[in-house]
Order: sequence, then C-alpha cells, then structure tokens
Amino acid sequence: MCGILGVVAKTAVNQLLYDGLLLLQHRGQDAAGIVTSEHKAFHMHKGPGMVRDVFRTRNMRSLSGGTGIGHCRYPTAGSAFNAGEAQPFYVNSPFGIVLGHNGNLTNSEVLKQEMFRQDLRHINTNSDSEVLLNVLAHELELAAKGQKLDPETIFTAVANVHRRCRGAYAVVALIAGHGLLAFRDPFGIRPLVFGRNHTDEGPEYLVASESVALTAFGFELVRDVLPGEAIFIDEGGTFNSRQCAAKPVLAPCIFEYVYLARPDSVMDAVSVYESRLHMGRKLSEKIRRTMPHLEIDVVIPVPDTSRPAALELAHGLNVTYREGFIRNRYIGRTFIMPGQAIRKKSVRQKLSVVGLEFKDKNVLIVDDSIVRGTTGREIVQMAREAGASKVFFASAAPPVRFPNVYGIDMPTRAELIATGRNEEQVAREIGADAVIYQDLDALKDAVRAVNPKLTQFETSCFDGVYITGDVTSEYLASIERQRDAGRQESVEDAEDNQLDLNAA
Repeated sequence: MCGILGVVAKTAVNQLLYDGLLLLQHRGQDAAGIVTSEHKAFHMHKGPGMVRDVFRTRNMRSLSGGTGIGHCRYPTAGSAFNAGEAQPFYVNSPFGIVLGHNGNLTNSEVLKQEMFRQDLRHINTNSDSEVLLNVLAHELELAAKGQKLDPETIFTAVANVHRRCRGAYAVVALIAGHGLLAFRDPFGIRPLVFGRNHTDEGPEYLVASESVALTAFGFELVRDVLPGEAIFIDEGGTFNSRQCAAKPVLAPCIFEYVYLARPDSVMDAVSVYESRLHMGRKLSEKIRRTMPHLEIDVVIPVPDTSRPAALELAHGLNVTYREGFIRNRYIGRTFIMPGQAIRKKSVRQKLSVVGLEFKDKNVLIVDDSIVRGTTGREIVQMAREAGASKVFFASAAPPVRFPNVYGIDMPTRAELIATGRNEEQVAREIGADAVIYQDLDALKDAVRAVNPKLTQFETSCFDGVYITGDVTSEYLASIERQRDAGRQESVEDAEDNQLDLNAA
C-alpha cells in the first residue's frame, strides 16, 4: 500500500503534488518523494519520513515544472527503511523515466534474473518497484526501435509489461520530454483514478490512488483507470488511453474498502464510506441471527476507520452509539508500523479512554479488522481498566488468516491471530468475552451493494485464494524467511543503537 499521484497541468505542480501527498499520507508514512519535469529535465526530492518532514521550502522551490509525480511509501515486506528505496525511481536509458508504484510484484526475483542475463540491466535495490521501472524502460526501448516515442509505441511497451509482470501494480511514470504515463495491473488489484480540470489554456489531468486527491483540488473525477488499461497524457495535455492487457478482469482488493482507503474516497465506483455503512449493517444482522443472547449496552468504535460500520451496527441493533476512545492524531497508524514492539507501545499513546462510557457497561467495541491482535488486546484491556462489565469485540472484516502478497504488510501466518484459531480462541487471546467476525460473503455483498457491477474481489488474506494464480507455498515460505531475516536485522540495529547510546 502506497500513495501515488501524477499530474499534467498548465502551471507549476509542486504545491499540488505536496498537498496531494498529504491527502494520501494514510497510505504510507515511511518515505515520500516528488519529481517534476521541465524542458526535458527532471527535478527530484525524496527522503525518509512523512510528507511534512521530507519537504522544506528550498526543496519545493527546486521542483519546477508543469508535469510531475509524487509517492508516499509504505514498506510491503515489513523491513526497516532503506534510503535507496524511497520513490520515485529513475533510469536514464533509453529515454529518462521516473516511476512511482503502488503494489507488489510476485515474480520480481525472476524478473531480476531476466534483467541481468537478458536485458543487461542492473537493479540497485531490493525494491520490486525498481524492477518494474527497468522492465518498462526495456520494453519502451524495444517498442521504439530507435525511433521517437508515440502513444502507440508506449502502449505496446505497457502490453509487454503486463505480459512479463505478475502481481499488483498501479503506476505513474514520467517519460522525459514526452509526458505522463499511468497504468494498472490486469486485475485492477490496487486502485487508480483520474480526473480532469478545465482551464482557459486547456485541460489539466490528475491521476491518483484515491479520488479524494482529485476532488480536493477541484478536479472532476472522470473514472477509474481500468484493469490492464494505460493512459498517456503528453506535456501539452493531449489524452490517450488503451486497453493493454489480453484478458483483463476487475478484482479490486477488498481490504481497501475495509481499512486502507479514506472514507471520503470513491474507487471502482464504490463510495468507501457507504460500503462501510453496509459492513455495519451486515454485522448487526449476524449478531441478531447468531448471538441474540448478547446484552449490549453501548457500541463504541475504534477510531477512525471503523466509525461508519459501528454507527450502522448500533442502529441495526437499536443500541446506543458512543465515542469511548479519543485518538491522538500525532501518532502514526499502528497497522503500518514496522515492528510488533513499536505497535504495542503505540496503542496507548494513540488512544485514550473516556471512562464514563465504559464503567459498569457491557460494551461492544467495533474495529475494521483484527490482524495481529496486538491492538485488540490492548483496547480490550483499556476497556476493562475503565470499568467495563463485559467487553465484546466485533470486526467489520472476516478473520485474516493468510498472507497478503499484493502490497499489504501482513506477510507471515505466524503473525495473524486468526490463523489456526476460531472465534472463541481469538476472544481468549485478546481477553474479550466474545468476538464477532464479518462473514466473507457478507463483506462482498456490502461492497457490491454500492456497485453491483463488481463481480470479483481480491480476498486472499481471508480465503487464501490468490487471484493472479502464481502464488505457491514455496513463494509464501520465501516471503516469511525474508521477513524473519528483516526482523532480526531490525532488532540487531536497535540493540546497536542502544549500545551506542549507553556508550555516549
């Protein structure tokens, strides 16, 4: 999960890209970067941290030009930050290309070998995004055959990228002296939308992970980039699009609607907020059907993502809705923090309790999902410390039992609390009196209620079915080994840092 932006405008785009990345900051807090284009020259600044920490006035002044892309990074492999992996990435051959990528390639290791042995390209980092960039650059070189690029040539190259790459990818790229290219994988797993703004000088275009980054700046949301589709907008603002995949199938990641996306976004013609209301309604139906004996005094959401579901759940049960947790907005999202110890420590820093909403009450706490159980365990304990008589815990999502390989940081089965446990066992693990999970079919229906045309979803973290068809048990095992190695490296780095502090 990362946030990406691409814009072709009639005026300087540095401020727009900066503000757009702030709107997409929830999609990644690890690093941020902006590249602008002016007279065939790229201007780049990127670095570790949140958007507001990476860019200063002097950096913004250097980012001149009316075309650009932006990226905020989220580490999909659970590794600590490596400065060389901040995006966008750049190659100077054959045309000069910068690229930002949201997703995860499942065949990046195979592609690295092809790059080295056949394409004669060197990969400098462990990032699959750099692999994707080099595949694109190589295919552009082959398609151009030494001639000047045109939209037809670019779309041919993207078709060959689809042929070679597997996994999830939503991409924005600048080609020096030509314009902005954006494309989406043949299953449309990760989101990508584009909008248009009319000016006296002609149309401007903005491509983004979520619609909120368009509408905030007055751009009209045109539509989603289709699965397998590529759009190319030259520096003069001429728009071109082409379906570049042989057999595209729209199967968006359903976890986007559960947790990842902002509630005020619209993706694949689905209002995220409305879909979450339906999730709450489905949960209330399940509780009435399967647990009518629960005596619930109050429904309380875990802010902020679960609020719409909790509100509709309370309405469906005819139970009082209250805000019992107050969120400190200066603490990052625990789900995307790179270490279990850091996540656990940050829960109580992030949330505080309104005691009167818990004391002597049977409380139903609603969260968007239960992934590792760390947050849930701490929240249940906080509710009990505040005097709750009973604590029930509801998840707007089904049990997360399988690794996600398409760009979400939950790659190992051992970290997932629902793996090998039923609802009663999960309840004991987090200290709750009962746990209620959403059913997968109900979750699909909740999203489909907003857009009935959606017939398929990417739901691998719930059912273990990987829609790209290339994910093997060996691949999953290799990811787990890499994550374990990365975790050990992070622990050793922390110990080294502590030794340095002690010595000082």
